[in-house]
Order: sequence, then C-alpha cells, then structure tokens
Amino acid sequence: MTHSFLKLLSDKGLLLRNYSQNIDGLEHLAGIPEEELVECHGHFRSSSCIECGAQADPDRVKNTIVKKGSVPKCENCGGNVKPDIVFFGESLPDRFHKLLRKDVKEADLLLIMGTSLQVAPVSLIPNMVNCNRVLFNREKVLKIRKKQDMFLEGNCDDNVTELCATLGWKEELLEHYAGCRLSSEANQKKR
Repeated sequence: MTHSFLKLLSDKGLLLRNYSQNIDGLEHLAGIPEEELVECHGHFRSSSCIECGAQADPDRVKNTIVKKGSVPKCENCGGNVKPDIVFFGESLPDRFHKLLRKDVKEADLLLIMGTSLQVAPVSLIPNMVNCNRVLFNREKVLKIRKKQDMFLEGNCDDNVTELCATLGWKEELLEHYAGCRLSSEANQKKR
C-alpha cells in the first residue's frame, strides 16, 4: 500500500524523489518512474561482473545462486558475477550523491517511511534537509522538531491509507494497489 501511495504522489506531480534502501524493487514494481527513484542499495533486476563490469543475464545469475548453490561466472572474463546490489562497505551509486546534493535544496517536505534510520549515508538525509519532515514509522527513530515535524506512529500502510482518505485519494490508492497485486500475482504464476 505504501508503494502505491508513493506512485500516487508521483502521478500527482508531488514526488521529487524516492530514496529507497530496499533491494526488493517494490517501488519499481509500483511504477514509480526511474527518474524519480533512487534505489540506493541497488536491485536484483540486473547483474554484472565485479571484475570487468559486463552485464549478465539476471535469471541465469539467480538460477546459479539459488538452484545450483554456486557463484556465477562472467561469460566475458570469468570473474565473479553478482546482482547489482550494494554490499556492506561498497560505495553507493554516483547517481545517489549527485541527486541528493540537488534534492536536499529543493525538497519542501520529507516523508520518512518504515525505517530504523541505522544505515548511513541514507540515514543522514533527514538531518540534511531544511523542510518539514513526517515520520511514518512504528518507532520514533528521529528527533521530532516541534513546529517542523510530525510523527505518525504505527503501520505505514494503515497511516497512508488514512491520509489518503483525508485527502480524498483513497479510491485511487486502492485501485492502484489492486492493480499492483494483480500484476504481481500474474508474474508469480509465470515462474
């Protein structure tokens, strides 16, 4: 539901950028445009060689790892291949740093959703902006500034549904969410 809410913000021209630490690709599956999405820690939709950078077939890589239990090798140089995700200690993509410098200046509201705010540098973003911030979370993981911030405690899906109802967007949210679920179920059946 939360990913559908973000897509709804995008559709309404209200989303500057979605910085996600998730590697599950749910924002992509929800239809958030690539230019509005920064998958800070990468995703599993593509794979590449860690030696020469050659692209590899992600289905072959997944099959080699999951079904064969071995390390995929590059067809170009024989090096190890991994999904295009960022492991601990690796640098985030250049796109993250380039867009963040611009976005912290342009943001007029920061939504912080479903996070522990434990993994830097993404965890530092809330303290880099000079705008109001809304934390949708089960725990208060951010110092709330009295006049500038809001903490909506609880489940993100429940809170965005309630917010959309207040804004008169609930029907649109539920329609998009239903479409995402149907699309996801169809993809699961293909596998």
